[in-house]
Amino acid sequence: MAKKKILVIDDEKSIRNSLREILENENYKVTEAIDGPEGIDQVRHYSFDAILLDIKMPQMDGIEVLERMNILTDAPVVMISGHGNIETAVDAIKKGAYDFIEKPLDLNRLLITIRNALDKSNLVNETKNLKRKVSAGSLDMIGESEAIQGVKKMIERVAPTDARVLIRGSNGTGKELVARWLHDKSHRADEPFIEVNCAAIPSELIESELFGHEKGSFTSAHKQRKGDFEQAHGGTLFLDEIGDMSLAAQAKVLRALEENKVTRVGGDKDIEVDVRVIAASNKNLQKEITKGRFREDLYHRLSVIIIQVPELKERKEDIPLLARHFIDDFCKAQGKAPMEITDEAIEELKNNEWTGNIRELRNVIERLVILCDNEITADDVKRFAMPLN
Repeated sequence: MAKKKILVIDDEKSIRNSLREILENENYKVTEAIDGPEGIDQVRHYSFDAILLDIKMPQMDGIEVLERMNILTDAPVVMISGHGNIETAVDAIKKGAYDFIEKPLDLNRLLITIRNALDKSNLVNETKNLKRKVSAGSLDMIGESEAIQGVKKMIERVAPTDARVLIRGSNGTGKELVARWLHDKSHRADEPFIEVNCAAIPSELIESELFGHEKGSFTSAHKQRKGDFEQAHGGTLFLDEIGDMSLAAQAKVLRALEENKVTRVGGDKDIEVDVRVIAASNKNLQKEITKGRFREDLYHRLSVIIIQVPELKERKEDIPLLARHFIDDFCKAQGKAPMEITDEAIEELKNNEWTGNIRELRNVIERLVILCDNEITADDVKRFAMPLN
């Protein structure tokens, strides 16, 4: 797991040196800033897990810096000062500081405060991730077929590593689910999982989405924005439908993978990122390479491991499990009593070609749950499922 990054903002070199030594001994990664403006600049360009901020500094005092920090970052800010009093501490807490510590610093209190601040930050991130997972629906990978068991075994073997993975498969087969499993079973599971649908973002905006932008870098850039690479720092970045990415953006993604650095649109500073990249495509990228629409060097960077997700017609023996799983989910979501599905109805579902794969099956089951009463019959499937074969 990546080291937690702490920014120390203090105009006294001796204090910065002491804090660096203490924190590095605790396995934190430390960055220093000699005054408020430099600290603000650091936060604009880099991500931090916590910030130690002196109050009494030239040019800009710590309270003013704190107010700027609240706009730029969610990282907890611990105020430190040798000139503080109760009123100053209360003012700092009211304005968003996590805690206030007086100089000379008590080592034990400092370390406990930092650990507590990081724990709170982790809890906030975990809550966001849990809400994301709940809103995304079930993350179970349902199926016992040989094809899906092969995918599960590959995930178990590859997930604990940092190897880049290319997920191939038709639309609706569950490529995003594979990516989430890879993340959730990795050592990055407690860090962000950021998904980018490359096909849904206009080509002129994809670079801003991935790498962020500085205020004023283009007409609608009214404020600074951290890109998806920065937001995924320490975690996983899932580039879905990467075959639809422009060649210009591909070149920048290649640089980010090679150097672990990104540069925001309109910016001139490199920003270090620690991200595991998982990509997916429903296109044959090797054919796209021969047509000049995809970079071969990027393909090789992304495809250290390739996972092929089977189409539903290749795993029809999983349809009974999938159907009953979706029925249970939709009944609970709609507050309906549990519904049954007959064996004959299952056979009707298995006879469909399912060109839309699991996504199409899921939609059909939702329709059946809404339109049927206590039991789904073969006649219901014939009437409402609208098979394409």
